[in-house]
Amino acid sequence: MSNSTTPLRFDGRVAIVTGAGGGLGRQHALALAARGAKVVVNDFAPMHGSESPADAVVAAIRAAGGEAIANGASVTDEAAVQAMVQQAMDTWGRVDILVNNAGILRDKSFAKMDLADFKLVLDVHLMGAVHCCKAVWEVMRAQNYGRIVMTTSSSGLYGNFGQSNYGAAKMALVGLMQTLALEGAKNNIRVNSLAPTAATRMTEGLMPQAVLDLLKPEAVTPALLHLASEDAPTRAILCAGAGTFERAYITLTQGVHLGLGADTPEQVAAAFDEISQREEGETVPDSGTAQGSNEVGQAMRAMRGED
Repeated sequence: MSNSTTPLRFDGRVAIVTGAGGGLGRQHALALAARGAKVVVNDFAPMHGSESPADAVVAAIRAAGGEAIANGASVTDEAAVQAMVQQAMDTWGRVDILVNNAGILRDKSFAKMDLADFKLVLDVHLMGAVHCCKAVWEVMRAQNYGRIVMTTSSSGLYGNFGQSNYGAAKMALVGLMQTLALEGAKNNIRVNSLAPTAATRMTEGLMPQAVLDLLKPEAVTPALLHLASEDAPTRAILCAGAGTFERAYITLTQGVHLGLGADTPEQVAAAFDEISQREEGETVPDSGTAQGSNEVGQAMRAMRGED
């Protein structure tokens, strides 16, 4: 399926991409720069020799005629993240795009997992994104323009054995997206989540080579470019891998009003299949308040005998 479309361009835009020294982040940074963005290439991972991964990506962007600067801040360091944003402001005077891509893995079954590893993964993925969002938020509000992309995961959306820490952090980012999108709307700040499936340095050894060959990081980046663009949606969860793109939703069934009585717990058990029915009446609530409104609305209709 192919449609002729206007090329996505980022001329005059300034983007910060965290974890951009390799894998997905590197591809995101290269693609944004190739389409005109000025890019802060952030990566905390050290590299043997004098050149850091971020420096190498900056060199590649500049060799292709683009503009980029390197930054070595850890996203877990709030002050360093604020300094990174200030570096962008000092260099180019604005920040239009934030791609929260930095991450780590500490996989083990929950029974065997050290809680320190659980907290570390939350700190990097969730609090790292929080630090970055907080550091750019007032800049984007003042500009009346901003595009923020969280990197979520199917492990958060649907679960994955051995990744309770990673899954919890990744689903938390969706919750962060939902509220920041609401709060940023009046200032044209659009916030979305990208759920990639790609072979990166984090996934080496976890999949057969034949599968890894299909899951090239560059096959995910087209989704990122859309979510970071001027015409981006907001509050979307866009999944991408091997050139396939899907959208995930957090939905709400129509539900059943059962009232409140001594036997309501038993009624919930008896009606659970009906409560779970998805074929009719399933919705995507606009907010958490909308879920409550649906529940109250059903109760009111039941009181009026309208169900």
